[in-house]
This record gives sequence, structure tokens and C-alpha cells, in this order.
Amino acid sequence: MNIATPIAAAQTDYLGQLNPEQRRAVEHGGADLADAPPLLIIAGAGSGKTNTLAHRVAHLIVSGADPRRILLLTFSRRAAAEMQRRVERITARVMGSQGGTMAGAMSWSGTFHAVGARLLRNHAHDIGLDPAFTIHDREDSADLMNLVRHELGFSKTQKRFPMKGTCLSIYSRAVNATAPLDETLGQFFPWCAEWEGQLRTLFAGYVEAKQKQNVLDYDDLLLYWAQIMSEGALAAEIASRFDHVMVDEYQDTNRLQASILLGLKPNGRGLTVVGDDAQSIYSFRAATVRNILDFPGHFSPRAEVVTLERNYRSTQAILAAANAVIELASERFTKNLWSDRPSADKPAVVNVADDVAQASYVVDRILNNREAGISLKSQAVLFRTSSHSAGLEVELTRRNIPFVKFGGLKFLEASHIKDVLAVLRFVQNPRDRVAGFRVAQLLPGIGPGTAGKLLDRMAASGDPMRALSEFKPPAAASECWQEFDDTLGFLARNAVGWPDDIDSVVRWYAPHMERIHEDAPARAADLQQLAQIAATYPSRERFLTELTLDPPDATSDQSGPPFLDEDYLILSTIHSAKGQEWNSVYLLNTVDGCLPSDLSTGSTPEIEEERRLLYVAMTRARDQLHLMVPQRFFTHGQHSSGDRHVYAQRTRFIPNAMLKHFDKRSWPTPGTAKPPGAQKQRAPIDIGARMRGMWK
Repeated sequence: MNIATPIAAAQTDYLGQLNPEQRRAVEHGGADLADAPPLLIIAGAGSGKTNTLAHRVAHLIVSGADPRRILLLTFSRRAAAEMQRRVERITARVMGSQGGTMAGAMSWSGTFHAVGARLLRNHAHDIGLDPAFTIHDREDSADLMNLVRHELGFSKTQKRFPMKGTCLSIYSRAVNATAPLDETLGQFFPWCAEWEGQLRTLFAGYVEAKQKQNVLDYDDLLLYWAQIMSEGALAAEIASRFDHVMVDEYQDTNRLQASILLGLKPNGRGLTVVGDDAQSIYSFRAATVRNILDFPGHFSPRAEVVTLERNYRSTQAILAAANAVIELASERFTKNLWSDRPSADKPAVVNVADDVAQASYVVDRILNNREAGISLKSQAVLFRTSSHSAGLEVELTRRNIPFVKFGGLKFLEASHIKDVLAVLRFVQNPRDRVAGFRVAQLLPGIGPGTAGKLLDRMAASGDPMRALSEFKPPAAASECWQEFDDTLGFLARNAVGWPDDIDSVVRWYAPHMERIHEDAPARAADLQQLAQIAATYPSRERFLTELTLDPPDATSDQSGPPFLDEDYLILSTIHSAKGQEWNSVYLLNTVDGCLPSDLSTGSTPEIEEERRLLYVAMTRARDQLHLMVPQRFFTHGQHSSGDRHVYAQRTRFIPNAMLKHFDKRSWPTPGTAKPPGAQKQRAPIDIGARMRGMWK
């Protein structure tokens, strides 16, 4: 039976959904997809990037590629899962149930860090790692850095030595940017430059401590992987696993990630990267726009560049303004987004008196939109920095408008969640000093000194769990010690199995949570959710690894008052808004000093990234866009009740020549009510006459 004809017909049908540029990207490589030259897809905002990449992956599978030999790298587990679902739907449409099965076999998809962790476990013995290593999140890494900092005596210096978080940031940036320490300090941490020698000693001690405790931090997952890819035979073995490597959001990669890709595909054959240089806004994570800008030159002349310019999100008027903003960038891939969604409404530049007037205007517009049928959820207020929304939050609360603000604690940063995960990590790797330090101090009567002695005993023993059982706790802890020892022993021996392990931990932890936290019942709901999440993972090791690498948002951040209403407004930083879209968008404080931030104007690359931030904010809007320009702006640490303010200017990224793309407004307009807090007009008082009269 010949099945080529129906598959070919179905294939033509599914490719028919794509516009010409998308189809060109999907079919890149022609008949010889296995040897396709390197491909860079420049995907403008709202241009169907995810759809195009999913079709590219599906097209490879339909054309005969082995899905087990496709590596798909994304920047979140959710993005990888969504991509997998799309690929399965597309291939099933072309090949029937067989297609869904083939797409489901794509076992190598995930974040750089998750894939790196998996490869490191697979090749642990090749590089001297114990495959039972545990992974520290950023807070645990900072705690370990602090322990080493204290042991080296840097916490007792006469002059102020950088704190643990700063030290970890310096270390992380130097590693991810593959930059010398002196260069990293001079460019990003000049106030710490005098400590270069001590920081080198600290970082060496930190690395040694991690290796002794058999733990890796986030940066190690990339650093070890990059080091492996420089080892000829081992690098060739890993590279030979994959015929095709696909990378999403390539503009957000750092130099270490770029070196990994070069190791996987030295000549670029089978490599596809997708991104938008105009949306490169994460340099604070050591991401560099140079990776995407230099991609064609690196693989010249073989690399092909396909640009997706058709926007499916915004009106043409919004796109014209956004194009004008990014057109002034000092270096970029040329593209002009366009849409077939005409609109007579230009985006608005709104001049207001101050922060109070800004909040009043935004709230009035939001309520008007709501009455016109645009839900609160379909509207968003964006800002450069979280503190910029303080005045608006007061006005929203005063007028009883529910809202959710993105950018709070992550689920794993809540102390009760960290406690439970620390127990699991400690039994998985008893040499994990940070986890053990946290767990031991959950017991009443055990402080840092006793915890340190316990961990020293365990570290010196060939059988750490036996050393724990033989440890003599202080009298204050003796009552609950046996249950503690029994619980950890059961878990270490896998006596109950996964996912029942986590139920055992929660049962042991419950009375301690009640003793430590006044709101224990509310926290118990989070532990229940953690147990539900755990049940979706096949093993304790996978659970600890993947949850640490891609934590969910805190449920407590998105529960409570906003969800008691049928609707709620979205407040978000620009960084958190990337990848999102709303019918109506309001950007606060579109003034110099806020956008660009006065902390990000020290160099041309910094200023250019701020320009891209404005572009990202503008391209989140579908139908309405309001850029707020308060004339009177309060300086750091002040608010509208203070008196330290400046008279701000509209952002330099929208010069006068660009205003033709905007509707210029002032608010309140003559004859309208003054915003709350604005002064009423009064008859002038002749104080001068009084002063003259004092001497008559």
C-alpha cells in the first residue's frame, strides 16, 4: 500500500496555513533536510515565532527525521511543553496517530539547564562527577557562598566586603559571559574592584565546597556542559546524538550557551535558531545580543536568514510607532513589522502633571474600557521597575479595582516549601551542606553550632546517614530526634518509594511548621500542591532537578483578593511581560531617568537595551497603547508626599520627529475635573502687600 500520496496531500494542506516567509523557514534545506545549512529565523514581535518553529520541527519528523535525534532548547519548561503539544497536533494531522506517536518520542526538549543536567548525569563518570549530585537554586548557592565567605574571614574585614548575593552575581556573570574577573568587576561591579584578589580566593573556595558536597549550581550545568564540548572524543559522542538542534529565543543566550551550540554543531549543519535582536533585554543575566547579530557572519557564507515581518497581534498604527522606535537602534537586523489590521487610532503619548495624575488617567481609561466591553484581564499596565507602580496601586485599591502584579516570590522561595525540598535533597545527597544546615535547624534546640558539628561528623564519615544516627543531640532536641532520624533513614533507604516520599516528609514537617509559622494552615495548602506536583514526576531525582531548574510561580502571589472578583487587572514589569499580549496597554513613566533608567545610561550597549525595552513594551499591545509622560517626577525613595522631584522629559527614544506616529494628549484637558490630589484654583493672595505693610 502506497501512503506517500495522502501524506503529501496532508502535508501540503498544513503548510498552506503559513505565510511565504514562515513556509520558507519551515522548508529550509529542501529535499536534504538532514544536511540543512545553519538557519537564523528573525521573528519580529507577534509574527508567529512559536507556530513557525513548531511547524519546522513537525516538518522534519514528517520528512523522515528521527524525533529522538532532535534537540529542542527553550528558556522554560512550559515553552518546551507547549512546543511539544503543537508538534504532536501538526504531525497527527499529517500522519494520523502515527504522527502523534513520532512527535511524542521527542525526548530531548527542554531548557539549556535541564538538558545540561541530564547530559551530566549520563556522563558523570566520564568527568569525575557522582551522578547523585544535587542542584542548588540561587538562594542555596548564595547561602553556600556565604558559608565559604565566613570561613575565609571575609565577613570580618574592616572595610565593607560584598555581601553573599553580590558575590554570587559577580561569579555568575563572569562564568556565563566567559569574561575575566577583572573585566567583569570593572564593567558591572566597579565598587567591588578593590576586592579582586579576595574574590578570586572566595570563588576558588566556593568551587571546592561544591565539589566536596557533590552539588552543582545553575551556572555549573552550563559550565560543565561547555567544558565537555571542548573534549574531542566526548564532545563528538554527545554531538553525534543529535541530527538537528533547534534553539528558541536565541537573543537571550549568553556566551557559554553559544559555545555549547558551537560544540554541538561546529559547521552549523542541522542548526536552527529563532529570535529577535530587537527583543534582547536580559543583559543583566549575561545574555548578549551579539550572539544573534553575529550568527550569519560566524557561519558565513552558509547561513541563511529568514525574516518574519508580518505581525498577527497589533494594529498597523501601533506597529508604525514601534518600527520608528527600533529603527534608530545603532545595530540591528532590518525588518519592518506590518499588519493587515488597520486602525485610525494612533498610540497616545499622554502628558500628565505627576504620578497622581498618571494613576488617575490610567484608572479612568481602564474603567471606560471595561464599560465598553474590554475586560480588566485584557488590559495591562507595564513599567520599567516594580517600584514605579506604587502610586497606581494606591489608586487601584482606593477605587476597588482588583489587580495581580507579576514579579513576586517564586513558589520555591517560600520558606516552608524550601524546608520540605531541603529534606528531600539532604537524603538524596547527605553531603549537601546547605540542605543539611537548613534541615537540622528545623528541630527545636539545634542552632547553627550544633548543626555544623552534625554536618562535620557526616562529612568525615564513610556512611553519612549512620553518622547522623549515632549523633548525640542536645537535650532540647532529644524528644523529637528519634522521629527525625527514623524519617530520614526511611527516605535514604527508599523504604516508602516515590512519590510517597514527599508525604512522609510533609507528615514529619507538619508539627514543626505549626511551631515555626503562625499561618501554618494557609501554608499547608502549598504543601498539598507540592505533593500533587511531585506525583507527576517519575522519581525523586527528576523531581528535585526539574523543579529547581524551572520553578512554578507562587500560588500565594496569585490568590486572595484579585481572584475573589470575576476580573482583575494585570500589572507587570516589561521584563515579565515579554511574550505576552493585551488589548490595551499602558506604559508608566515613559521619561528619561525611567526609560532609559538612570542606572543604565553608562554605555551605548546599555542605552540600546533600554531602547529595546521600550520596543518590547509597545509591541505587547493589540489595539490601544498609552505611553504616560508625567512632567513632575519624584526621585529615588520619594513619593508624591515628598518634595525631592525633577521635571522630567519624554524619553529620548521618542524624539520630536517621531511624534507624527502618535496622538499627543495632555490630561486633564481644559474643562475636565482635576485628578485627585491636584490643587484647586484659588484667588491670589497679595502677600507682598502684607510684607510692605509690616513697616508702616
